[in-house]
Amino acid sequence: MESKNQNFYKLPVTIMRGGTSKGVYMLKEDLPEDQGKWESLLLRMMGSPDKKQIDGLGGSQSVTSKVAIVSRSSRPDADVDYTFAQVSVDKPLVSYKGNCGNISSGVGPFAIEKGLVEAKEGKTTVRIYNTNTDKIIAAEVNTADGEVVYDGDFCIAGVPGTASPIRLKFVDPAGTLGKGLLPTGNAVDILEIPGFGPVQASIIDAANPLVFVRAKDLGLTGLELPDDLNANQEKLSLLEAVRGMAAVKLGLIEDYTRSAWETPGIPKMTFVSEAEDYMTSDGRELKKESIDLLSRMMSMQKAHPSYAMTGAMCTAAAAVVPGSIVNQVLAEDVDTGFIHIGHPGGVLECGVDYQENGGMPLIEDTFGFRTANLLLEGNAKIRWK
Repeated sequence: MESKNQNFYKLPVTIMRGGTSKGVYMLKEDLPEDQGKWESLLLRMMGSPDKKQIDGLGGSQSVTSKVAIVSRSSRPDADVDYTFAQVSVDKPLVSYKGNCGNISSGVGPFAIEKGLVEAKEGKTTVRIYNTNTDKIIAAEVNTADGEVVYDGDFCIAGVPGTASPIRLKFVDPAGTLGKGLLPTGNAVDILEIPGFGPVQASIIDAANPLVFVRAKDLGLTGLELPDDLNANQEKLSLLEAVRGMAAVKLGLIEDYTRSAWETPGIPKMTFVSEAEDYMTSDGRELKKESIDLLSRMMSMQKAHPSYAMTGAMCTAAAAVVPGSIVNQVLAEDVDTGFIHIGHPGGVLECGVDYQENGGMPLIEDTFGFRTANLLLEGNAKIRWK
């Protein structure tokens, strides 16, 4: 809704931490009816493009420059519709391709806070239809006395302190691009990377499409921490080239050098290696016995400080694809109902329910646990026309 001062657009917003991300949550009804105007409004609200986002609500990282747009759903299998928007920090770009699992974890609490879903005593399940991926997510939120319970003793790597757990189940997550779990038809493809050579990659699509490669095939170890990787422009360029070639393979773009502009969020670049002892970003030593594999993700052409929730969902699905890169680095006796991913922030637990289907898995759902916290409710005064 517009203020009397026509230089400002007053937008009711809620800032929430969802998992290891932070975003601005809003009701679709409060945005302009013309969706063509959303991009410029969201860019201005976040303060992009600017590396510091100093004149907006963004936090200068891809994981803190996110938006959730929520409305009551008319679908019989969902309570709310949710659209995820990734607002670029340093480019005049808003991407609606793919979803963010961490931001998804805040949608259930937000829907209850806004009265879109009535809180039940004990636990409230919010059925979320994600418009980006055309998939259903069931969020189980702890509630009491008609309110969301945020306090609890559950901790997730990458977030200080403890909070109430939120169980996220991604129902029938495969094929967000409409091409199935293996959108290329192969468990492993050979990508010819200009200036580097052939690289084996698994392109898996569950919750979001990811491209997985072995760390060692790119001259990496899997032990890399975000600050070190972000300081290595040569490796960043190589990782983006691999991601770009995977995007070409998927038919998302024609020119791999345009990947950062035309499809910056998907496929998500991921490199993996076998479990071994490593140091987290905050200096903790984790023993290889506590994890099943090492994995590092990229987010908007930078190293993800922890691990994307949709990335974990796709990793869990990839684990049961015979011959995939993820499947290869896992021990044969791994419990795919409870996979432990070692990432820069610590360990993320996730799992997959599936059935055998002619030698290939039929993914019923993938699941994991996150937490969320309501940080602010108010109005953003956006200098925008």
